[in-house]
Order: sequence, then C-alpha cells, then structure tokens
Amino acid sequence: MKFVQKIHEWHETKTGLLVFGLAELVLAYVYLSFAIDTGSLLDWFLTFVLLIGAVQNLGRFIRKVVSHG
Repeated sequence: MKFVQKIHEWHETKTGLLVFGLAELVLAYVYLSFAIDTGSLLDWFLTFVLLIGAVQNLGRFIRKVVSHG
C-alpha cells in the first residue's frame, strides 16, 4: 500500500502530472493506431479513455504551472 501511496503523491506533483499526461498521450496514439488497423471497439474505447486522462493530467499540469509561476 505504501508504494501506491507514494505513486499517488508523486502523481500530484508538476513532474508527475507531466509524465503521466505524456505517457497517456503516447499510449493513446498507440491504441489509436491499433484501432484504425483492426477496427476493434476495445481499442477505440482505450484510446478515448487514455486521451481523456492525458487531457486531464496535462490540464492540471498547466494550471499548476500558471498558478505557481
């Protein structure tokens, strides 16, 4: 449990938000490629979920950078 808590605490930092946002963006791109090639609804769904996560994390990152200078 401590490991998960440490990951969560790090995720809330500017660096953590940026890393998670970019990782989700890369994974969304990968799944988008799979979805286009295969037409799999699961791949389309994962692309959509990862894209939403990336937008949320990068949006929170930008808000933290702007508000804290």
